[in-house]
Amino acid sequence: MPRGSKKSYTSKQKRQAHHIEESAKQRGMSSKRAAQIGYATVNKQDKGGKKSGGGRGKMRSTASSRKGGRKGGRS
Repeated sequence: MPRGSKKSYTSKQKRQAHHIEESAKQRGMSSKRAAQIGYATVNKQDKGGKKSGGGRGKMRSTASSRKGGRKGGRS
């Protein structure tokens, strides 16, 4: 798989990245940078991705969502 491919992301991760991307665009960032931020945030939350297979998986980090909610609530 080539670098930068979004094939391995789940539909939920793609949807979340798209929502983050839209809010970054509203804050005045370019569409390319907004997409980078969207997928970087999803990677940070899921600790590198969701792999199919056995095991319990990894806990999700919601720190960035929490920080964004607190910042937005202040304004």
